[in-house]
Amino acid sequence: MNSLIAPTESTKTKVIVINALFIALTLVATMFINIRLPIMGNGGLIHLGNVPLFIAAFVYGKRTGAIAGAFGMGLFDLLSGWALWAPFTFIIVGAMGFVAGLISEKVPGKRVFVNTLAVVAAVIIKVVGYYFTEVLLYGNWIQPFGSIPGNVMQVVIAGIIVVPLVSRLKKRI
Repeated sequence: MNSLIAPTESTKTKVIVINALFIALTLVATMFINIRLPIMGNGGLIHLGNVPLFIAAFVYGKRTGAIAGAFGMGLFDLLSGWALWAPFTFIIVGAMGFVAGLISEKVPGKRVFVNTLAVVAAVIIKVVGYYFTEVLLYGNWIQPFGSIPGNVMQVVIAGIIVVPLVSRLKKRI
């Protein structure tokens, strides 16, 4: 009887471990590999936290991508003095991971093009989400434009790193 239960428990354990790993990788890459842009307004923060987020979404799917993004970057906000941003980050970056993973899973075609489309969707979610978050937080419709270059750059850089590598990673797993 134990042999029938063990694979299910092993699968659940594996999912929990993979999710925890990508939360940690996203947190660490966001926290320790970043540059703050000296642009008007909030300026934007360029970091490599989107690299593990996209790997999670493209290799393990939309749920793992959403969990890695929401919890990894949400924890970064809580731990680094940006706590006011944490609920917004949780939703915005969770949506980025979910949508990127969904596109990667469901859209047919050459993986490089599909994953590039997923990165483009993530850029749109990030720019629109953080623009309206800044409008809400700062009460200004102009100031948030200063954060757009940093938001675009960090997602595009992550896409440039991840898209060529993800098919190789998927083959090894």
